[in-house]
Amino acid sequence: MKHKLLLLYTWLIRSLLFFLPDMPILMRFRGFLYGLGMKKCGKDFQVTHDVHIKVLQKITVGNHVFIGNASVILGGGGVDIEDHVLIAPHVVIVSGNHTFLDGSYRFGSSQLKKITIQKGAWVAANCTLTQGSILPEGSVLGANSLLNKGYEQRRSLYGGVPAKWIKQL
Repeated sequence: MKHKLLLLYTWLIRSLLFFLPDMPILMRFRGFLYGLGMKKCGKDFQVTHDVHIKVLQKITVGNHVFIGNASVILGGGGVDIEDHVLIAPHVVIVSGNHTFLDGSYRFGSSQLKKITIQKGAWVAANCTLTQGSILPEGSVLGANSLLNKGYEQRRSLYGGVPAKWIKQL
């Protein structure tokens, strides 16, 4: 029941505040409202007007986090976003995946694994992060990349489909 109420709550936030401009005070207010339903939420969480966030109860957000326009976060398997993270526009973060059953992915059960974006990381525009992925501290995920596994090398540039280590920053 809590899950359904939180889905309604996120829809309500998005619907009521959608047409308000993306000014810092309003983005912080959106972040505050989303944070009320989250597992943990730090200060100065900014969310632009057309972001979709679902399964709030499995999402944690640190301090000074920004989520850009038209991004989607589906936290079914858990999503941890640490302090000072920047998520650019059109980023998709999905912590679940489908399995194949009876000739279709539609009927397979879900596989859920946590996604972690560590302190000071930047996810550039149009990226996708899938279940079990880890973006290390101080790293950048280059535009249009797919992060589908965990990396450990901090302060690095990752990019491509699927993302690979490119260089130390």
